[in-house]
Amino acid sequence: MANWLWFTRAHCATYRATRGLIGGNLLGIPMLLLTTEGRRTGRTRTLPLAYVEHEGRLMIVASNGGSERPPAWWLNLQARPTARVQVGAERFEVTWQVSPPEDRMEHWRRLQATIPAYRTYRTRTEREIPIVLLERVAPAWQRPAVARLDGSGRDPVARRSGSPDPAAASRRAGARSESAARGSIG
Repeated sequence: MANWLWFTRAHCATYRATRGLIGGNLLGIPMLLLTTEGRRTGRTRTLPLAYVEHEGRLMIVASNGGSERPPAWWLNLQARPTARVQVGAERFEVTWQVSPPEDRMEHWRRLQATIPAYRTYRTRTEREIPIVLLERVAPAWQRPAVARLDGSGRDPVARRSGSPDPAAASRRAGARSESAARGSIG
């Protein structure tokens, strides 16, 4: 169990740090990060889950690997009307509902086509495995405004992510040309 916990934490940290570039697809399976509040503790809990997008919703499965016990995230989700999701670089709030009985078989077909392991999970348990539909309720979270101590008003995160800062680009270009003139490598 400790190895699984370590892997989950590492997966979440890597996913967040790379905005889903690493960890957003695990062995060909699309992954999201689901954040719920603990039903007893109120602490936030985040874990990576496989998902399938269908008709503007994200479908996830409370399979717990086919265990007779439902996953803790499902119990936490049932205690609150909303949760938070990260898909790639995008983070947003979602509401949820269980797949209606009339759509359940169609949803299973779509899920199993993308994630074949779900076929096995269904045979391991007698309980009905919930298919959970997540629907966005708000636009992507906005990064808070940054107040720079130097008064520049520029967002240091935006510069790190590659958005252009003309003054810095000009300084770097000048430094490169001076280095080249001196024959410096680095």
